Amino acid sequence: MLTLTLLCSVGLARTTAAEPAAVTADAGWILKALAQPAPMRTDFVELRGSPLLKQPLRIEGQYQRPDAATLVRAVSKPYVETTTLRDGQASIVRPGKPPRTFALSRVPELAQLQASFGALLSGDRTQLEKQYRLAPQGTREHWTLVLTPLDAKLKGTLRDITLHGRDAELRCIETRPAKGDLQRTLLGTAATSATPALTAEALANLCRTVGAR
Repeated sequence: MLTLTLLCSVGLARTTAAEPAAVTADAGWILKALAQPAPMRTDFVELRGSPLLKQPLRIEGQYQRPDAATLVRAVSKPYVETTTLRDGQASIVRPGKPPRTFALSRVPELAQLQASFGALLSGDRTQLEKQYRLAPQGTREHWTLVLTPLDAKLKGTLRDITLHGRDAELRCIETRPAKGDLQRTLLGTAATSATPALTAEALANLCRTVGAR
């Protein structure tokens, strides 16, 4: 689900003045708040669960959107790796190894995700609702938006995605694959607050709550 998180994350961590807490956050407001043109970049802390690990695998780095057609996931810890999506191609580069490149068209589900999350980044609700059922909850101060796939093939790999936000900032993404463990990605201010000393439970709470201002 690496590409899924990459597509969903880049360009979305942003903060503006808080809206009144009593105002409901509908899908239209959330998408408008998150839409932002390139260039953008934001720090991330990704947590990957596994029954083989006592604690989730912690991956740190930065998501980048240098232009509207390019998405980059640059990992800095615990290894160095850069994944770039551009012009229907995915390129993965690690130091000392030759780049690996493949066409997203080889994986129809990923090509579909690229198109749908392009709609998310541009705030195109009509296009997004062709692929997902949108379920917003909460107020404009503390909100969630659950994306449940409508396509049968996509349902085979993805159960749903939950975006957690505060005001106009996307702070966390929880991706639930059809099989396997939940993947959690902290962004922006949530990522900078996710110190290595925090337990897995504390990191989950940081994702799902607003935290200290």
